Amino acid sequence: MWRINRQDRRHDENGSDDKEVPVTPPALKLSAAEPSPEPVSPAAPDNSSESAPTPQPSLSPEPPESQAPRHAAGHASGGEGLTEVMSAIDSPGRPPLRGFGRIPVHNVHPEVEGGHLPIYSVVDEEFEVTANVFREGHDAVGASVVLTDPEGNRHVTDMHQVEPWGLDIWKAQVCADIEGDWTMHVEGWSDTWGTWHHNADAKLAAAIDVELVCAEGHALMSKAVKHAEQTGDIDALTALREADANLTPDRAPDSLRQVINAYAFCEAMRAYAPRTLTSPTAPTPLRVERRRALYGSWYEFFPRSQGAHIDADGRWVSGTFDSSWERLNAAATMGFDVVYLPPIHPIGTAFRKGKDNTLAPASDDPGSPWAIGSPDGGHDAIHPDLGTFDDFDRFVAHAHDLGLEVALDFALQASPDHPWVLQHPEWFTTRVDGTIAYAENPPKKYQDIYPINFDNDPDGIYQECLRLLELWISHGVTIFRVDNPHTKPVNFWAWLMEQVHRRHPEVIFLAEAFTRPEMMAALAKVGFQQGYSYFTWRTAKWELEAYLDEISHQTSHFYRPNFFVNTPDINPIYLNNGNPAGFAIRAILAATMSPSWGMYSGFEICEHEPLPGREEYAHSEKYEYRPRDYDSDPNITLLVTRLNEIRRAHPALQQLRDTTIHHAPHDDVFVFSKKAGDDVVIVVISLDPVWGVESQIMLDMAALGLDHDDIFAVHDELTGADFTWGQQAFVRLYPAQPAHILHVRKTTP
Repeated sequence: MWRINRQDRRHDENGSDDKEVPVTPPALKLSAAEPSPEPVSPAAPDNSSESAPTPQPSLSPEPPESQAPRHAAGHASGGEGLTEVMSAIDSPGRPPLRGFGRIPVHNVHPEVEGGHLPIYSVVDEEFEVTANVFREGHDAVGASVVLTDPEGNRHVTDMHQVEPWGLDIWKAQVCADIEGDWTMHVEGWSDTWGTWHHNADAKLAAAIDVELVCAEGHALMSKAVKHAEQTGDIDALTALREADANLTPDRAPDSLRQVINAYAFCEAMRAYAPRTLTSPTAPTPLRVERRRALYGSWYEFFPRSQGAHIDADGRWVSGTFDSSWERLNAAATMGFDVVYLPPIHPIGTAFRKGKDNTLAPASDDPGSPWAIGSPDGGHDAIHPDLGTFDDFDRFVAHAHDLGLEVALDFALQASPDHPWVLQHPEWFTTRVDGTIAYAENPPKKYQDIYPINFDNDPDGIYQECLRLLELWISHGVTIFRVDNPHTKPVNFWAWLMEQVHRRHPEVIFLAEAFTRPEMMAALAKVGFQQGYSYFTWRTAKWELEAYLDEISHQTSHFYRPNFFVNTPDINPIYLNNGNPAGFAIRAILAATMSPSWGMYSGFEICEHEPLPGREEYAHSEKYEYRPRDYDSDPNITLLVTRLNEIRRAHPALQQLRDTTIHHAPHDDVFVFSKKAGDDVVIVVISLDPVWGVESQIMLDMAALGLDHDDIFAVHDELTGADFTWGQQAFVRLYPAQPAHILHVRKTTP
């Protein structure tokens, strides 16, 4: 059977009367004086509009040696803008600024900020593109998605129309196969084959215009043959030539209808018939990153607690990088991909916090690692208790040997003892009484932390932040967990993210931003590959269903969540009673709902003691050493290990977008599925950590890639049990076994 690779075929080689100029990604401008050229549009006239000068973010400097962030072309305004619009309309084949070209293509999705900011994807991640495509009259139209790679090569995927037909909705699944900055656009075109075939079939059914139908068919097929010859598609050529020979007016109309409706012939014509009046939309940027930007399992621990002990004098002795190797080994054994370290820098003594966040620390209380800076140094130094840079380098190398990446906290704030306070007082806010403003979230006060002011000396502080990142990258750090990015200017992050991306596209940033939705979205749009999420507080079935739908369908083209089950700051109320079943349920939910999930050490042994009336840990590790017995009971280490094994075995659980929520009438039974190619996983989980639950399950069979009446085998990856399911099933779950993670094996007769 002959095959057509629609993904790689070039539509400008298919015999179209309208030749296309390949669309190349917009070049990043080298300096503010060199605006980025506009990608060339097909049939563009010599007077095509140029990009307006790219405005820089307010008070955001650009180092002379660095490239500026890429921006979309600016929109013209006033009389000049009207002239430009009219010029575009008067130029045949050129799409007007608002997208209504010769073949109108409208409402392209996904799109971020009107195409000014990139769509985000990772290598080989499929995502859906939709658009409205239509034309005047009754002639047929077609549409294609064109991804243009960093080298300027076009990758074309044909779209298909979906119901309801009258809404002119077209869809396609696409993916990019290499990292880099791509572009994406949609092309509408006149479907000469579809128009002829519709008319020919109707006329032959009525036995009218038979000779004309044959003559028009021969003319169309001759162009298709030339096209197929260029590609060397022997099977298509055979089907085309056979149909051409049999399309003769001396045959009966019913026989001719059989000729033009033959499957092989129709497929060949769809692939190689001329496509005319090609009308592209403006290209939008598409940033394709490495897979760790989407998928990974994170484990957080404090190096100072690993090996910490009380000496003979009754004083605490800090753990070190060298004594933390055991946690690296444990994280690798549990199947984690990333180890995340809170700040490892010197800690200030002024207003140092003691146990449980008191203002009266003992002499050996270590202080909060987020109160960065002392006479020993600032963000570019290591706390002397932890070791040296050589020790840190050995730690990172050992992590890499175990298959782990090291994520480091990037907290842009300073203790009153930070060298910046004396060297750069302009980097802080001075109050009317002459004192430097400390951090506040009234009624909370953080006297041990000075926030950074990014407006007094933007050039200086921007360059310093970039220098710090370059330093830690040079020591093997490939991921940064950014503390409270929502308290810093978004345009600062836009500048910094772009600078780092150009120098080190492998580096990933996680935004620790539990804040308003618009701010979380903005941080993702300007370059944060991942963000903390609202998962921590979503416990009811309706909340989980709504949130899963949001992250997998509504925001997945720019926002990638990381589902942390706990953090040093957050001891969720759901876990405050210490019920191990509750810990198991939250781990299963996080590990299966999101391609990235994380846990802070202590979760595996069900640590839960809260501060009274607070969603915080008593005896918080933020303010004291906390060595642990990781072999103590209760313990869910084996479950965590198995969850990470299942995630690695199933591509379906490593993606975000192809997710479907299924129906269970019980309010505490949550059912969803994920699909990646042939890999399909169904998750059924009880949300009740105390009582057993029973429920019917009604599955959306189409979402599973199955027919309505299919019977299929499922294998429970948690228990090893096998079941035979259909569109309806029944489950019984209880605290000791609160979930099924079901791999759909095959259909059965």
